[in-house]
Amino acid sequence: MEAREIRGIQIAEKGGLEQTKHGWIVPAQWGSGHYFVQRKGGRYVCDCPDCQTRNLTCKHTYAVMHTIQKTTDTQGNTTVTETKKVTYSQNWKAYNKAQTGEITSFDELLKDLVENVEEPIRDPSLIGRKPLTLRDGLFCSIQKVYSQLSSRRAYTLYKNASQKEQLNKVPNFNAINKFLNREEITPLLHQLLTLTALPLKSVETTFAPDSSGFRTTQFNQYCVEKHGTKKQHHWVKAHILVGTKTNVIASAQITPENGADCLQFNPLLTEAYNGGFTIKEVVADKAYTSRENYNLVNELGATAYLPFKSKDGGKSRGSVTWKRMYHYFMLNRDEFMQHYHQRSNVESAFNMIKAKFGDKLKSKNYKAQENEMLCKLIAHNICVLIQEMHELKIKPDFKPDL
Repeated sequence: MEAREIRGIQIAEKGGLEQTKHGWIVPAQWGSGHYFVQRKGGRYVCDCPDCQTRNLTCKHTYAVMHTIQKTTDTQGNTTVTETKKVTYSQNWKAYNKAQTGEITSFDELLKDLVENVEEPIRDPSLIGRKPLTLRDGLFCSIQKVYSQLSSRRAYTLYKNASQKEQLNKVPNFNAINKFLNREEITPLLHQLLTLTALPLKSVETTFAPDSSGFRTTQFNQYCVEKHGTKKQHHWVKAHILVGTKTNVIASAQITPENGADCLQFNPLLTEAYNGGFTIKEVVADKAYTSRENYNLVNELGATAYLPFKSKDGGKSRGSVTWKRMYHYFMLNRDEFMQHYHQRSNVESAFNMIKAKFGDKLKSKNYKAQENEMLCKLIAHNICVLIQEMHELKIKPDFKPDL
């Protein structure tokens, strides 16, 4: 089963295909567009660029083929089987409680989370105004990103938090922008991200890595001047490792827009493993397929399901794990893909983050953008915890000291 067929099945199971007398209207996998698939000359033809330029069976055609499966018996009778979208029951009682009380629960959990941050000892001989504490700065930064408000409008949130004794002091509205520019808070944000995921370590054993870009407010002037192109936004790339059951983020790496996916596989897995997660399975797309990555997962006592490219062979080149999984992939493709399909959960996690906290970073320089991106991921994890507090009856407890 090639990648196009897998995506086609995902489109079909998502639903939304519409049959007309001239053909099928198939929704795009991403965005709000549609494609038209019709049968010509005994085969399906789609108007998408993939089918038109490469003359290949595209994912939209596979979606139609998966939706309508024809079988012919020995008497020549044809049976048409229509594949229905698989639906899952929703625990609406738990969902409603989580959503209606999310803002209150978010601030309470965030307060408990930043309590783990150790404040640096200030020289008593220093005079003047006391600087913003790390706990207050982290609380306000994550709360501001969660709210998606501007710096000035978020000031009201800080005053409300102070009245609830969740802040020691209300900072100036511009102080949080300066706080996000500090390099020393980046490792603290990574540790807070781990702490927000650990309450679910008994639930999550299968993990999926992937990356996605987040737009910044800066433009690439170089291409405009040299190539005469339109102004294009700079991007920051977030690489995350997601638990496939709850979509909680176990670890993350932030890179510039051209950061390679495969190089982040090791730090993502290592950070999650050292953070306390038990990793049994890792599912990822072909961008992460390498002998080094297969060996790493095997060393962690887990099994990797990384699909092989057409040019890949079964030669071990020193990796017995590569050779074993290559033959398993070739001889047990359906079973392999059942594990691999869990990878779609990391795409769901990115969709949750962008839909709720936006796909744009407001900070002006890279260090602040990196820290703002980590704040988005922490806010996502806290929201996941709030849902699981009602769904799985867990009680988050952020005890480890940083």
